[in-house]
Amino acid sequence: MRAMTITAENQLELAELPEPAPGPGEVLVDVVAAGVNRADLAQVAGHYPPPPGASELPGLEVSGRRRDTGEAVVALLAGGGYAEVVAVPEGQLLPVPAGLDPVEAAGVVEVTATVVSNLVIEGRLVAGETVLIEGGTGGIGTVAIQLARRLGARVLTTVGSDESAAHAREIGADAAWNRRTADVPAAVREAGGADVVLDVVGGGGSTLADHVGMLREHGRLVIIGTLGGASGELPIGLLMSKRARVIGTTLRSRSTAGKQEILAATRDLVWPLLEDGSLSVPVHARFPLERAAEAQAVLREGGHLGKVVLEVAAG
Repeated sequence: MRAMTITAENQLELAELPEPAPGPGEVLVDVVAAGVNRADLAQVAGHYPPPPGASELPGLEVSGRRRDTGEAVVALLAGGGYAEVVAVPEGQLLPVPAGLDPVEAAGVVEVTATVVSNLVIEGRLVAGETVLIEGGTGGIGTVAIQLARRLGARVLTTVGSDESAAHAREIGADAAWNRRTADVPAAVREAGGADVVLDVVGGGGSTLADHVGMLREHGRLVIIGTLGGASGELPIGLLMSKRARVIGTTLRSRSTAGKQEILAATRDLVWPLLEDGSLSVPVHARFPLERAAEAQAVLREGGHLGKVVLEVAAG
């Protein structure tokens, strides 16, 4: 099978490899397309190794067909998605949402599962609350804005340009600020603060203190990114006075049982919205598998609206 491997020089390289052998409880999926995620960039750079026992190839989500049944599915992976065939625990498969393009479906499962696990399960966002989504125009941000609105929350978000701010408002944000030009902490406080802050970017440094300062009483800060730095100073006294919580999570390293629980919630909550068109996962660009490095460059440069996917095989 064709697959993108990572060289010793931390570059992507097309190679011919044997197909994976399915383990107990796993099935083979012939891949149609693969989603590109920031975790893939970190893995290629040598900063985010796969969990023990997972494929060494990058790629955390695919769309394709089960080889045993022919069913069109999406798969949540711990690795291996940049390839023509993947071996997947059966509990990490969901059917392709009805009516969705099979290539665009490749960008659906990781982002929706991430948003459900962090906004709903960890952040416990409910109707009437206010959420701040840091990074509102990537794959996670666009879905988080839409789902938060469907949950009945007021949505605030930060983006990287005035154009992106307009787009964020179009898809449901009540307020959107260009983080390069706005005083975001002051703007959020003026807006009344946030019950939940979803930090997709991971600012590091003073951002941690800023986020705690933006929380309302009993607020929850959920951190799922480290792009801006992996450490920062936490104002413990302020956190205690607000009786607030700081939550850090990842999806990739969870057990199959944990992923299956998240996927069940995702199917119940998000799949009907995808199928009736009331929520969408926009695809910014498609690239063939062999141009995976170019696809990753889009995420590295930023400014994209939605997901980037790799076309692996004909749908």
